[in-house]
Amino acid sequence: MNGSMALLQLGEQELLAWINAVLWPFVRIGALLLAAPLFGARTVPVRARVLLALTLALIVAPGVDVPADTQPLSAAGALLLVREVVIGASMGFLLQLVFGAMAMAGEIVALSMGLAFASMVDPERGVSVPLVGQYFVIFATLLFLTFDGHLALLTLLFESFQLLPPAASGLPAGGFWQLVGWGSAMFEAAVFVALPASAALLVASVSMGLIARSAPQLNIFAVGFPMTLVLGMVTLLLVMPSLPLQLEQVLGSAFALSRTMLESWR
Repeated sequence: MNGSMALLQLGEQELLAWINAVLWPFVRIGALLLAAPLFGARTVPVRARVLLALTLALIVAPGVDVPADTQPLSAAGALLLVREVVIGASMGFLLQLVFGAMAMAGEIVALSMGLAFASMVDPERGVSVPLVGQYFVIFATLLFLTFDGHLALLTLLFESFQLLPPAASGLPAGGFWQLVGWGSAMFEAAVFVALPASAALLVASVSMGLIARSAPQLNIFAVGFPMTLVLGMVTLLLVMPSLPLQLEQVLGSAFALSRTMLESWR
């Protein structure tokens, strides 16, 4: 009887250790896939996302040092759950801001071109965005795949378990302030991407204003809108070759900041 109870107790302990070894990596990976670009798109089925998270959790579980005696339904388990969700979501949100900057740059250009009314539904976020902004987002997504950004994201995810293994402890506030500061950096990046086209279109708008003042009988709207539209298309054609270099620099900064944030939370 005592031998059976010992075997049953040993089985429960082994089962708890196995659940902890897979559960906590699964929570962090699932949170990252939910917040990260491309993986977190609304067009990606939830079942496929869960299956991918579970597969990656099973891969990294043998090399992750997790607290084997933590009860998932205890207070320590709840704290660990929140901690892992915050870590995974923060890494994914950093990259999501990069694509948000591209969408904002497209919206700025669209407003300058007079194409703000031409909008479509963004399949990744499920919201209506100007057509130029959607073009920037699609172009940035293709560049992200070209630069093997998805593989770099998975590499960073695996490194995060070595830099910051699961533990029932809090997170210092320094990493969160870095995340907040990254938002202003992305706004600056969006302005720099849209600056050439916006500057050229601003000069065209000022010129049309001067023409309207000197020749009031001229229908400036009939002349100005096609001119602004053509000038905007030409400017975009000239600006797009420099976008890959800008996006590569921003993505590199995002991955570097993610590592710095993880190290500050150690």
